[in-house]
Amino acid sequence: MRVEVLGSGGAVTIPRPGCSCRICVQARARGVPYARSGPSVFVHGPDVLIDTPEEAKLQLNRSQVKRIAAGLYSHWHPDHTAGRRVWESRNFDFRSWPRRSETTPVYVPERVWQDFERHHGLAEQFRFMERQGTVRVVRLAENESFVLAGVRITPIPLEDENAHAFLFEGEGRRVLIAMDETQGWAPTELGPLDLALLPIGVFEFHPLSGERLIPEEFCVPPVAKTRYAQALEMVQALAPRRAVLSHVEEMDRLSHDELVRLGEADGWEPAHDGMLIDLQAGPSGVSGPGSTGRAARDYDLQG
Repeated sequence: MRVEVLGSGGAVTIPRPGCSCRICVQARARGVPYARSGPSVFVHGPDVLIDTPEEAKLQLNRSQVKRIAAGLYSHWHPDHTAGRRVWESRNFDFRSWPRRSETTPVYVPERVWQDFERHHGLAEQFRFMERQGTVRVVRLAENESFVLAGVRITPIPLEDENAHAFLFEGEGRRVLIAMDETQGWAPTELGPLDLALLPIGVFEFHPLSGERLIPEEFCVPPVAKTRYAQALEMVQALAPRRAVLSHVEEMDRLSHDELVRLGEADGWEPAHDGMLIDLQAGPSGVSGPGSTGRAARDYDLQG
């Protein structure tokens, strides 16, 4: 299994249009890893695409993705769904007659589908693509898992916005991916994890300068969001062999270099667009080629 971070940003990507802050200026000048597109992840092996932000087509064109066996949606928010037309533009052959299309199964937890029915005409747009033949919607009951290419995929209900994380189990590896909205979630016992890819949360204060980044009014219910400190608590509770934090917002005012420093201090690594996490194991359970002598069953992080 390999996990490819197609987009490591959040609702407000980096650079933000029209913004002249140092983070956005740096991102325009240097590009990736300082620039970040919307939240999306691809899991090679089962070949599953998780979420389609506005930049989905761009992300796939610059990625290592060759085949998509299925799609997954974590929740309804626009930064995770607004690029859904990627299924039409990728799968539909407009020049053929009779019309031909590739049909990709798209798995949606039932609570997420109910939100698709309520918000932005999402369900109707997916029904249109079903009629077109470019997708086939598979609605998953609560905690219902499915298997692709020998990898079991289990949606894990979170507490906020009907969001779901996903547990991938296969090839001797266990990977947890939570795309966003972990507010209020207390991780249950999921067993040993080789990788946990989680949202970084919001920063009320800049972790290096102490500057207040978010007005105090934003930080109380009902608009409270997961804080960075809470994200660290989730990492500690899950105790993965490797933790990678993503969904980095422009308003956090943190450059990639600053995130690297923060991660080194707190025991995690920052995601970036194009990051490729290889989960390799030899017969003894030790990392395969490229191993740097880490503990057994650890993996090499590339990108």
